Amino acid sequence: MRSHRLLSLLLLLPFVAGNSANSSVTGTTSSIVTATSSASSTSASASTSGTSSSTASTSTTSTTSTITSSSVISVSSSTSSGSAFTSIPSLATETGPLTVPLSEYSFTPWPTPSLAPDPPVYPATDPLYPPPVSADPQIVPDFGPAWAAARAKAQAFIANFTVWEKVNLTTGVNGRCVGNIPPVGDFPGLCLEDSPLGVRETDFVTAFPAGITTASTWNRALMRLRGLYMGQEFKGKGANIALGPMMNMGRVPQGGRNWEGFGADPFLSGETAHETVLGMQAGGVQATAKHYMNNEQEWKRTMESSNVDDRTEHEIYVQPFMRAVMGGVSSVMCSYNLINDTYACNNNKTLNDMMKREIGFQGFIQSDWGATMATLSAAVGLDVTMPGGTDSYFGEDLVEFVTNNTISMERLDDMATRVVTSWFFMHQDENYPPVSFNANDPLDPATNFHINVQSDHYKVVREIGAAGTVLLKNEGGVLPLDKPRTLVLVGSDAAPPTSGPNEYVDQGGDPSGILAMGWGSGTDNFTYLISPYEAIQARAREDQTSVFWNFNDWDLDAAGNDVIGMDVAIVFVNSDSGEGYITVDGNAGDRQNLTAWHQGDDLILAVAAQNNNTIVVTNSVGPLIIEPWVEHPNVTAVVWASLGGNEAGNAIMDILYGNWNPSGKLPYTIAKDITDYPAPLILGGTEADILSINYTEGLMIDYRWFDAMNITPRYEFGFGLSYTTFEFSDLTISKVASLDYAETDLINNWENGGASPIAEGSSTALWLHMPAYQVTFNVKNTGSVYGGEIPQLYLHHPASAMEPPSILKGFTNIELSPGETQRASITLSRYDVSIWDVVRQGWARPEGTIDFSVGASSRDFRLSGTIPQ
Repeated sequence: MRSHRLLSLLLLLPFVAGNSANSSVTGTTSSIVTATSSASSTSASASTSGTSSSTASTSTTSTTSTITSSSVISVSSSTSSGSAFTSIPSLATETGPLTVPLSEYSFTPWPTPSLAPDPPVYPATDPLYPPPVSADPQIVPDFGPAWAAARAKAQAFIANFTVWEKVNLTTGVNGRCVGNIPPVGDFPGLCLEDSPLGVRETDFVTAFPAGITTASTWNRALMRLRGLYMGQEFKGKGANIALGPMMNMGRVPQGGRNWEGFGADPFLSGETAHETVLGMQAGGVQATAKHYMNNEQEWKRTMESSNVDDRTEHEIYVQPFMRAVMGGVSSVMCSYNLINDTYACNNNKTLNDMMKREIGFQGFIQSDWGATMATLSAAVGLDVTMPGGTDSYFGEDLVEFVTNNTISMERLDDMATRVVTSWFFMHQDENYPPVSFNANDPLDPATNFHINVQSDHYKVVREIGAAGTVLLKNEGGVLPLDKPRTLVLVGSDAAPPTSGPNEYVDQGGDPSGILAMGWGSGTDNFTYLISPYEAIQARAREDQTSVFWNFNDWDLDAAGNDVIGMDVAIVFVNSDSGEGYITVDGNAGDRQNLTAWHQGDDLILAVAAQNNNTIVVTNSVGPLIIEPWVEHPNVTAVVWASLGGNEAGNAIMDILYGNWNPSGKLPYTIAKDITDYPAPLILGGTEADILSINYTEGLMIDYRWFDAMNITPRYEFGFGLSYTTFEFSDLTISKVASLDYAETDLINNWENGGASPIAEGSSTALWLHMPAYQVTFNVKNTGSVYGGEIPQLYLHHPASAMEPPSILKGFTNIELSPGETQRASITLSRYDVSIWDVVRQGWARPEGTIDFSVGASSRDFRLSGTIPQ
């Protein structure tokens, strides 16, 4: 070990909440220290020790954040972003991160949850062959036998490895992929590659619609199929581990990477993550659930502490990761930020207690790139450091820590075993293709073999692009278009990018044409990109429509003049964001404001002033404030197209012309004013400061806040129109008879007011997630065209439960011909109707009556009922 590294550890690691000398890391239930306060998710259970005698009760949220006028940051108007954004005050800074003290850490592996498979509800499942997708899932796949078999193989495989060989399995190295684990003996090594929407830094791959577009479909079959095709493409390129899906919560509407994730609700995000993981791993690649967790803004992402109470953490931010684990996810990536003053990749509470103990995760936890902060992160649950190298805290340093018993050999065995277990779990020891590209030098002919993995995946790209488009306004039924005589396209977002679809590295630049993905490491290269101009031109040829266009965003007079006398004027606007290592026109990842880029508001108004049939199409990474124009009498329709990937233009054309009847729903709230949202972007701080970001809204994120504060949004969460109409009727709810006799005592305990026990896999236990209640109702298409509806179920807990007024806990999709009626169902589990009890540290049904509503959005309820006791 280098002496300077040891000195830095001694200086940085004097004390951490819940740690003391001679601590032991253990996985046994009897050694779990339970939290008794909701003040902090780490305040009472942050010890790396498994024994209560080693617990210290230092709080990690003692710093009180205040807003001071002197800390207001002013940013001038951006040419790409319209008007200047409202100044956001910075919060007080932290005193410094809590860290793990030098000591000797023994280790006892977490026991594997051992409930036997119980088909048909709980069938033994291989990740390559998941259960069939369902609009109303009633199967809880049991990956336990597959994990157990893989773990046994892995333990035998590494039994004779040396310390250095085991450490090599945990430490990244340079290679042809963005992340690489080296070959060790007969182990061939692993290729880790971005991104959540396709294989990054290579060619002949599909640019799939972004996560936010996929969530907007509210369609599990499309979520699963997208995941499957992505998995096949990663495998086809020889990448072992895909660095996705991303499932941060969109807490901050300006958050730069929100578009990579699945919206602002934990249930919707969790279901999309679950189906994506099932699909990706059925395609053969190891999926990675990221970024665990509370990485909700890009500004100072490595130097901010997200301070979150225990209940909020469990009910909001953990849920999507839990659902990914229930989908058999192979890897979890910890994030850059601090959580309650402790770095996420150095956080015993979130890594060991929550992810590995409570959720029962059997795979490996890897760091985000450069997010490992100490060698002792290995003692608190981190299994792999990325990108590794000689100065990564693992490698030589980890060898030294194991040799001197600071970290036990048992823990190193567990780390190495987890890596190889995931490899066996995914059958990647069975003729897996070699890496065929070089992410670091895509033009090198010796290491790039240009394997084409696209197949016919463009079909699902186009379908998701259409299904994820939300129709927000359609006055007088102006859409779908019916062979208009003349049509004009206005705005650069209608056009092809001027320099081709990949005009910027990682898409990191001011878009000159259609916006079809954000920027950063969550991107891939377009093989081609269909713009609305091209797609609408092709349709106009069929309809013999005269088409005109003006792609200049800045000449408002010309835009207004060009639309005079046209039957239809379609204005295309966009808003971009991405990862913070790239700044675009003053937007350092996060958006400076929520207005359309390229003076989009003014462009719309200039057109609407001259044309009484102005249709607005938006391609946006998230919500926009559209008050300047949305109620203009000449703005007849608004089409919210998000980020459509390769086939973006075709998908928009499909909606405009009725090839696809809109069925998408908003995965977030569109407010009337940016100040209506509960969580602003937090700016400020010097380079050395750690910002405090206090999640003071608690459970009240997005629509929950609007409901609780009685704020009227412009368009609510879950909203979306169709070209037809639907009627809901005849609701019933019934209890589902339990087939799970092995855990009857736990069911009875819960029904009598008890909480789930503190045990391995307690939050993912079968009895908690198996079907418990089934809601059924009729849906009738009362319109004149074929279409699909997304019925949504929201719970209303008693006031004593201190929950938001309405919380999404179910959705399904149904497609109907005119006049047709079908019976729909939404199944609820005990977990769905439970809340997190911070005192008992378990899931419990709250006292009192739980009501529910079924409808077409979070504010459009059609039917109501009560959950049986």
